[in-house]
Amino acid sequence: MPAAQAASYYAASVSSDRLGPPLAGALNSDVCIVGGGIAGCSTALHLAERGYSTVLIEQHRIGWGASGRSGGEVIQGVACGQQSLERLIGAAGARAAWMLANEAVHLTRSLIARHGIECDWVDGYMLTALKARHDRALHAEIDELRERYDYHSVRYMPREEIGAAIASDRYLSAMFDANGGHLHPLAYTRGLATAAARCGARIFEHTRALEVRPGWVRTDGGEVRARHIALCGNAYLGSLAPSLAAAIIPVATHIIATEPLGEERARALIANNAAVSDMNWALDYFRRTADHRLLFGGAISYAGDQGLAAARAANRARMLRVFPQLAAARIEYTWGGLLDLTANRAPHFGRLAPEVYFLQGFSGHGIALAGMAGRLLAEALAGQAERFDVFARIPHRSFPGGELARRPLLALAMLYYRLRDLL
Repeated sequence: MPAAQAASYYAASVSSDRLGPPLAGALNSDVCIVGGGIAGCSTALHLAERGYSTVLIEQHRIGWGASGRSGGEVIQGVACGQQSLERLIGAAGARAAWMLANEAVHLTRSLIARHGIECDWVDGYMLTALKARHDRALHAEIDELRERYDYHSVRYMPREEIGAAIASDRYLSAMFDANGGHLHPLAYTRGLATAAARCGARIFEHTRALEVRPGWVRTDGGEVRARHIALCGNAYLGSLAPSLAAAIIPVATHIIATEPLGEERARALIANNAAVSDMNWALDYFRRTADHRLLFGGAISYAGDQGLAAARAANRARMLRVFPQLAAARIEYTWGGLLDLTANRAPHFGRLAPEVYFLQGFSGHGIALAGMAGRLLAEALAGQAERFDVFARIPHRSFPGGELARRPLLALAMLYYRLRDLL
């Protein structure tokens, strides 16, 4: 989706310098990584730091996919939630996954500091309740996180406090997580790639993988022979790995960015400068930027990309339900693309063959967890797979209906949850 990426606020606010040439010819390496998002770049960085000869190939530019055009929210845990994980892998497995997902946030902060990545990090994340059942769920989640997972960075915000933090009368309450935060995701992804290159990884942009077999990756400009292969293309792998594509559904999501509002006006919208998401299934998420814009994203579409004009209008209407005071604000950027969801919303890590690994299925929780996934994959390649296998043991199934029927079926399911949001 090159046109959508060209319209990105993120792409317009970072250097356009090329991070690697197209691959031309044949290379040998210990590891070949397919995909230049956070997962791929983190894998490259952690392997290069261990001394592995590492090649990363990216079909477009580093950060071109979901990693570089997301909401930029750094959130604890996994998208499916801890109760779902317990049903999938038991209480002990769910706790182990929680510890790793929590470590992921600390790793994000550490990578930014250690490698001097300038990506506008800001502390704080709020999950907001719109109705009484949301408020009850917040209380239950805070209690569970504190009592069962010893996680004490979360606290409850009653209506008067959330009203002081967000200039909207839409919310009843919130869970504030001081451990979470937000960042410029494209700058962060490019920073990881730059750090990996400094450590010796070889990066090739505008290089499309055409065929993958154990020990070999064929591209549109050459080939890479490698002892290990890591597939980190997520929703964009497609026919390169059909069994992986069947386990995820690519969904379209879009974000808008206002014109610069000025520091005083932007601060009045979100006084504590936290990232915000609500608890609807078709959720809203928004945050301030370093140059005092509001970024606002909304519901996903299972029916495919709805187009930038329609996405701009839909997200602007949703933004004005939260902040009617922005009616005169100009929308300066609209962009979007595909993210990958698994059927159970749990992350999908594993092996297609003994030396062919994959990372996918972050389901909207990928900023922190994808970076951690890269570290875990590097550990596994080095012979320490226990932590990687915490996630690799999560069972996954293909989406129902086959390639032709699954989108209509999921669109019907989405309609049900949107109707439920109204109750």
